[in-house]
Amino acid sequence: MSFSSEDHRFMARALQLARRGLYTTDPNPRVGCVLVREGEIVGEGWHRRAGEPHAERIALQAAGARAQGATAYVTLEPCSHHGRTPPCADALVEAGVARVVAASVDPNPMVSGRGLARLRAAGIQVESGLLEAAARQLNPGFFKRMSEGRPWVRIKLAMSLDGRTAMADGESRWITGDAARRDVHRLRARSSAIVTGIGTVLADDPSLNVRLPPEALPGVDAAASLRQPARVVLDSGLRIPEDAKLLSPPADAWVFHSHGDSEKAKRLADRGVRLVRLEGGIDLPRVMGALAEAEVNEVLIEAGPTLAGAALAGGVVDELIFYMAPHLMGHRARGLFHLPEIERMADRVPLRIEDVRAVGADWRITARPAS
Repeated sequence: MSFSSEDHRFMARALQLARRGLYTTDPNPRVGCVLVREGEIVGEGWHRRAGEPHAERIALQAAGARAQGATAYVTLEPCSHHGRTPPCADALVEAGVARVVAASVDPNPMVSGRGLARLRAAGIQVESGLLEAAARQLNPGFFKRMSEGRPWVRIKLAMSLDGRTAMADGESRWITGDAARRDVHRLRARSSAIVTGIGTVLADDPSLNVRLPPEALPGVDAAASLRQPARVVLDSGLRIPEDAKLLSPPADAWVFHSHGDSEKAKRLADRGVRLVRLEGGIDLPRVMGALAEAEVNEVLIEAGPTLAGAALAGGVVDELIFYMAPHLMGHRARGLFHLPEIERMADRVPLRIEDVRAVGADWRITARPAS
């Protein structure tokens, strides 16, 4: 299918708008819409928050009567079912748009192809696939959850130039500088859940929350209430202290365990902690499947080398983000991953570097498993 330079320009604008919802739309996808009539933008919008109007309806409201005969550029197939809001496909039909260009078909089985079919049935010219890769990249967790029943999983690691994450005694504050730590908070803010291990909780008692003002997040209004990601602890023996910071209200806290004190479990549950018992031990694919069932799109793992190694070896990792500081910590300091099965060069874990950029005095390296 051939698209014009104008098509590309207007879809790029729709993607730019969609990105404004990066930190606020969860568990919904980030979607933008631009309405164009005779080469002029007559309405535009983006989805801000679950339960609020979708991008198409906001753009249609802005356009008013000018939507008649317009082309709608939307980054995801318009919905065709009643969810938290009415179907957007119907709204486009009622507004009398002449053409709809969608970046991607919606992977949601409740929608997939039905929205576009509804538009075609109404006599609207429909095309899809324009800048599809960029649209999918904006919503990796939504696409993976809908198609595979798993969230998109990132591991965040801070390290020295020689690949060390903490001194031999566990001291690790701070490896990287202020700019890198602010960048980590933006990663947390876009995540649906942060996963850590009980070892990290016992050693550091982390809060694992977003500690940035809303205005520090692009597209988020200064007066907005900031959405905090769920905090998830993998704790097979239920050793978590009941006064752990990440269990503090109003945290949405989960604890996955396989055994432990039943009275303690009851006390935690009475406080609103979501306890998930996995018979036979903590199995990472099962954990990720359970989170996906709870509409978790993007997971950020912040943990020590044992859990990081298990996640990588277990095949649940989609993306790795390394923050590398320009200093050396020496051979006695702790490493990034515990991967005892790697004994030969042939056993190495190949990675594909996606991006390298400076963040303050440090470097951020984004990679994906090459397989």
